[in-house]
Amino acid sequence: METHDAIIIGAGMSGLYQLHTLREIGLKALVLEAGSDVGGTWYWNRYPGARFDSETYTYCYSFSPELLAEWDWKEHFAPQTETYPYFRHVAERFDLRRDIVFGTRVARATWLEADNVWRIDWDDGRVFQARFLITAIGILSIPVIPPFEGRETFKGRSFHSADWPREPFDLTGKRVAVFGTGATGIQVIQEVAKVAGHLTVYQREGNWAKPLHNAPIDAEEMAQIRERFPEIFARCKATSAAFLHDWEPRVMADATPEEREAMFEALYAQRGFAFWLSNFQDLPTNAETAKAVGDFLARKIRERVNDPAKAEILIPKNHLFGTKRVPMETNYYEVYNQTNVDLVDLKATPVERFTECGIVTGGEERAFDVVIYATGFDAVRGAWDRIDFTGVGGQKLIDKWRDGPVTYMGLQVHGFPNLLANVGPHSGATFCNVPRCIEQNVEFIAALLKWMTEQGFDRVEASEAAEAEWTESQRQGAEAFLASKVDSWFTSINTNLPGRNRRSLLFYTGGQQHFLTFCADVVANGYEGFQMIRAASPATA
Repeated sequence: METHDAIIIGAGMSGLYQLHTLREIGLKALVLEAGSDVGGTWYWNRYPGARFDSETYTYCYSFSPELLAEWDWKEHFAPQTETYPYFRHVAERFDLRRDIVFGTRVARATWLEADNVWRIDWDDGRVFQARFLITAIGILSIPVIPPFEGRETFKGRSFHSADWPREPFDLTGKRVAVFGTGATGIQVIQEVAKVAGHLTVYQREGNWAKPLHNAPIDAEEMAQIRERFPEIFARCKATSAAFLHDWEPRVMADATPEEREAMFEALYAQRGFAFWLSNFQDLPTNAETAKAVGDFLARKIRERVNDPAKAEILIPKNHLFGTKRVPMETNYYEVYNQTNVDLVDLKATPVERFTECGIVTGGEERAFDVVIYATGFDAVRGAWDRIDFTGVGGQKLIDKWRDGPVTYMGLQVHGFPNLLANVGPHSGATFCNVPRCIEQNVEFIAALLKWMTEQGFDRVEASEAAEAEWTESQRQGAEAFLASKVDSWFTSINTNLPGRNRRSLLFYTGGQQHFLTFCADVVANGYEGFQMIRAASPATA
């Protein structure tokens, strides 16, 4: 049986960097990737319009000055067609492919107590062992399609946005249905509307969306950005969510109505998430502030959509601004002014059934050539539930998490030694500009394993007390946030999924600065909260 120091699941952004860091500390590591290439999210999601909505120059890796010097970004918010080649370039530049196995999934991972190793069973029957098992499986990697009646009878093409056809696929002139108006749905709709003969959008819930304001980056501007990389990354490290944007120091009550309106207008004109993450600091916690921001956006929607009835359907009625993931858009609302675009409100006329030719709602059948499901993912924990993790004493992780995840630092789970998570539930890399916080997580794990090796420890496991305290602190911290009261993929309740009946925020809500301080204190105190054991003589650090 082949044995490694560490096995990493996933060759996306965190998996690639984790492999690089483990090599640097002298560990023999292997990456297992379900896809046929690197890139994670940007390998799988190839739908028209897929792109960053955090600024490109804050999304890329920062660990290598040489990499920063040699890669030119072409847009402020890069499309998938630019991002996927970037990760391929990273894999080639650092010779990562020789330690990656593609086209395989982990079916089971079992802790072997007597040997102090993980046994990893692949879905093709191969078996490996590793001292450490590190997950880099992403927070949006398990697509979800609602169980519409008769869906399998439809004779046209149909697929989830994350499973877009790899072969050339032309929608020009076709009758297309799109389900979903979240971040992905909005990106898809904007592009499909340009070429489809007729597009019908099926919306269950409206979403608050804000203009992206993308623009090209020419050679001169790229040179200026390259000079500013140290400043850019320092700014990201200093903000609460690792973006260039950070909260307005005032609460809304401190501003006059005129000041408030002027600020909203200024933020609306800025790029990216500024309108969300540079707004009044009480936006995430004060319903009155969130309502005022939503009222401003509702006025914008009514100005941009010619048909008042369509505008009212598009304006959210079931959640306040900022309590769900805020999509970025480019002329999205203007799509509904096109004569080749219809909007179906699924709250008023739910899907009755699919037929061989189309979809029936409100007693009316519409015929389609293609159905696209932009219906989201089993977020944050979905990829965890796909793998049969078995820890100490035969305990199943899916059972331990039945009422919601419990973790220490979003990094480890008591009873599952030497299993470490990148971007797991409650991690500081969740409600965050993910690449920036990924690097911090990856480096923390690498430093921990290096320290263990130097100190002669073979096993690390979050203590039960540390796990309980961390999980409770996340629960209490989330209570203050409006988002914790809303059903969404931010919480453990996803209305596309059965059996999720306890709402709890899956993300870390303390802010980047608190998380960085907590991590530093843990290290300074000899990795406090982690139980360390040597194979011959147990000890607790």
